[in-house]
Amino acid sequence: MKTLLKLEDLAKLILAYTLSLYLGYKWWLFLALLLSPDLSMIGYAVNSKIGAWLYNFFHHQGVAIMAGLAGLYLGIGWLQLAGLILFGHSAFDRALGYGLKYDDGFKHTHLGWIGK
Repeated sequence: MKTLLKLEDLAKLILAYTLSLYLGYKWWLFLALLLSPDLSMIGYAVNSKIGAWLYNFFHHQGVAIMAGLAGLYLGIGWLQLAGLILFGHSAFDRALGYGLKYDDGFKHTHLGWIGK
């Protein structure tokens, strides 16, 4: 089952990348910005509760979908791209085993513990 879920998330990543190309963005732009949502980890410099909240906000697929749909509805291309990047990044993270964080520490995720 874990392998099937990882493959599903890789398919989401490919979908997000393909849609960015469909929107007319250069092939490299999505890839260059793919890791930018990880800047949200800066919240962990304050404490683990703020870090987890900020990280989860920028890694929640519902937030990504809402951003993309808002961009579509309002006709704002960069917001559409931002939604695709957030969606693709969260799918990529989940395929690697990094899930949404609990506020007791970075390594405790909804997918289980990171590492041994």
